[in-house]
Amino acid sequence: MKKLLFSIVALTLTTGIFAQKKSDDVAKIKSETIDLGKIKQDVPTPAVFEVINIGTEDLLIEQANPTCGCTIGEYTKDKIAPGKSGTIKATYNAKNIGMFEKHLTVKFAGCDDMKSITIKGEVIKNEDAASATPAGTPVATPVAEMAPVTDKATPVKTTATSSKVAPAKKAPAKKTTTKP
Repeated sequence: MKKLLFSIVALTLTTGIFAQKKSDDVAKIKSETIDLGKIKQDVPTPAVFEVINIGTEDLLIEQANPTCGCTIGEYTKDKIAPGKSGTIKATYNAKNIGMFEKHLTVKFAGCDDMKSITIKGEVIKNEDAASATPAGTPVATPVAEMAPVTDKATPVKTTATSSKVAPAKKAPAKKTTTKP
């Protein structure tokens, strides 16, 4: 009986020692999806993800790999102290016109799972880029269209108006004459 109890305790302890952490327990990616909006064709466009160490030990990004050949991943290679942050930079090389959604996988040291991050947007022709407004960019009103600003308030003169509405006048009827 003692051997059985000892074996169960030993198995429980060794399982606890070798259990790995989950990436959500040690790191928080500020925004897991970045929308690049409308981007010009053939113009590489970067997206920077912020990784915050929410654990109690130093965090190390082991890998940040694109799932296709159209993105280039760069990331913080040094250890990230608890409470501090690092970055993962993904650059989309916009060759094909149209909507896109690309994923990168991120692996943290000591974690047995991987995290997926996403960049998305729309590639447009360079001719169309001049008229396009990137997503999230406020549209500015030209100064010439804005109302003038005055320093003093201008008093508004009010007049009493009657609540009665005058009836509409009828147009005189046209007389038609017939020839005998």
